[in-house]
Amino acid sequence: MSKGNKGFGAMFTEGLDDEESLDKSAPAEGIMASRSQTLARLATGKSVADRTEWIDPAKCRPWRMHNRDLDHLTEDSCRDLIDSFLSTKKQRIPAIVRRLKDDPDHEYEIIAGVRRWWTVRWLRDHHHPEYDYLITIQNVTDEEAFRVSDVENRSRKDISDWERAKEYSVALAEFYDGSQSQMAEHLNLSKSWLSRMLDVARLPEELVKAFSDTHDITVRVARDIKPLAGDPQAFVKMRDEADRIAEQRSREGLNLSGPEVAKRLVKATVAPLPKPAGEKEVMGKGGKVILRYTKARGGGLTIKVPAKSGASPAEVLKAIEGLL
Repeated sequence: MSKGNKGFGAMFTEGLDDEESLDKSAPAEGIMASRSQTLARLATGKSVADRTEWIDPAKCRPWRMHNRDLDHLTEDSCRDLIDSFLSTKKQRIPAIVRRLKDDPDHEYEIIAGVRRWWTVRWLRDHHHPEYDYLITIQNVTDEEAFRVSDVENRSRKDISDWERAKEYSVALAEFYDGSQSQMAEHLNLSKSWLSRMLDVARLPEELVKAFSDTHDITVRVARDIKPLAGDPQAFVKMRDEADRIAEQRSREGLNLSGPEVAKRLVKATVAPLPKPAGEKEVMGKGGKVILRYTKARGGGLTIKVPAKSGASPAEVLKAIEGLL
């Protein structure tokens, strides 16, 4: 790819690589402020663009690399947009589309604005046929379309790390020859931030199945799991634990959050310390071990009191008296 192409969309990406935002799951908020203001002016008629128009949403389809899981678009997840459209009587920020040539059923494919498209369709299906879909038509290549979509959606909180990571993973292979450095340069992103995001999509499928919803797999969750997943012995233990979690979810309806699943997977890699030879245990009323002891050669005892046994001091002292 030529360096001249790097500047495409630079006005939208300038300032994204702030160091203070690198530990967050996405760059700092407010990235799209200037772009949103420009599109808002188009929507309110304060600016004129001959390539912006209102259309029937049925004429559009999402493009193959859009970063939305369509099965996660529901009335609940789009409630804010539904209420906003009803309040303003229309969509105010246009989606970005490009024309299709060889699709008899659709005229445009959506580069950015799938959630707005879904919302307009929902409104038309629920007693509001007057709503149309506001679009701005662009003539862009696939790689340019990816960058337009990325810029428009990078600051949005309603896109999960999983959705973003999957899109980045496909783009890395398709547009940047697998080079993270090249991709980071063209997207004006930190290499470390991009690497952490791609780690989300690179988690083994054997571990992904432990999560009830892939949207629970965040950058921080992947950060905790990935180092251990690279060790063959640790991976086997995590895989077995993932099987147990999935079975519990199916059989018992277990519903764990992303961090809870990660904690169980990581904990499974830590083997309990073996008991010293000859060590014996004393159980308390609550069914937990309250004392461990070994007999010394000279006839004495070595006594250990486990932390968090739940036993009262009186119960522990009584157990010690029994041993003595």
